Amino acid sequence: MSTTFRDPMRVLVIVASTRPGRLGTAIADWFVRVTKADAEHGGIAVDVAHLAELDLPLLDEPEHPSEGAYVHEHTRRWSQRVAAADAFVMITPEYNYGMPGSLKNALDFLYHEWAWKPVAFVSYGNTSAGTRSVQMTKQVVTTLRMMPIGATVALRIADSTSDGQVVESMQIEETARGVLAELTRVADAMHPLRADAESVGGPIDGLTVDLARPGDLAEVLVLQRCCWVEEALANDTLDLAPLHETLDELRESSKQWRLWCVRRHGRLIAAVRARAHGATWMIGRLMVAPDYVGKGIGSWLLEYAEQMAPAEATQFALFTGQRSERNIGLYERAGYALTSAESMPPHSVYLTKQRALVG
Repeated sequence: MSTTFRDPMRVLVIVASTRPGRLGTAIADWFVRVTKADAEHGGIAVDVAHLAELDLPLLDEPEHPSEGAYVHEHTRRWSQRVAAADAFVMITPEYNYGMPGSLKNALDFLYHEWAWKPVAFVSYGNTSAGTRSVQMTKQVVTTLRMMPIGATVALRIADSTSDGQVVESMQIEETARGVLAELTRVADAMHPLRADAESVGGPIDGLTVDLARPGDLAEVLVLQRCCWVEEALANDTLDLAPLHETLDELRESSKQWRLWCVRRHGRLIAAVRARAHGATWMIGRLMVAPDYVGKGIGSWLLEYAEQMAPAEATQFALFTGQRSERNIGLYERAGYALTSAESMPPHSVYLTKQRALVG
């Protein structure tokens, strides 16, 4: 397992088949179970995506995926899930010497979200144990700038499964653990490439956005205290929670909030966090380094945080200082309005914005 990757590494296991009675679900469960101890030891968070449950239609976005201008909520949900992953394991059967159409379609929906990330395969089938599906898929993923690793699990259904389950086999389980180990090493090696290459556009060149990892939190705390000095001056008080938050408190809060870091040429220059509270998407601690203020990054990052809201969110909400005129102006220009709230942090105002319906 990797020791240098900024924990936790996120591995997305994709179950390709959508056929009723599919064997892929049992194989994914088996893979997660036999690699669980290694994943926990290596600081790896494993997520499982069933294409049958995602219910993606045939590619229906009007713009090319490389534009990232998604108009459909199902695409945005899929984009968020893939973008959050550092590596992939594809559980795929073989249909007529090839990959399932559902997998090809899911790959085609996105572009930048796949790039510079490794992918492993667990295939299954009859004569070839699904390996011809893997060979076909490799042509597609390499075009998306993904890196297929060498280690694979190939299950011949007649030999490796019984009653819809993978049979116990020390040899096959060891192979699965080897796949995860190699995937981790390659993801670790590719992370700097991805960090440099995943420019997200924005108001100035060279910006990248990524979910914060534990190794980022100390740097976030320094930026936070730097940014809230101006808030303290504007509101004539030091009684502001961001100024007094400890690293341990930030670590604890990061379990409840999704925290995004914005970097430019490796330097942390902005951050924002958000979480769901019922049907409200709460946005907090939007911060921009003082020497980058006035370049449009705050407005851009606010919009980015809004786009990360789950489908069920119907409104956005946030707090800011009651005398923070510049912040209030920024939020009002973005469509937020001052709103009364039952409970309010000291020296704060509450603003909300209704989410626009799409489609």
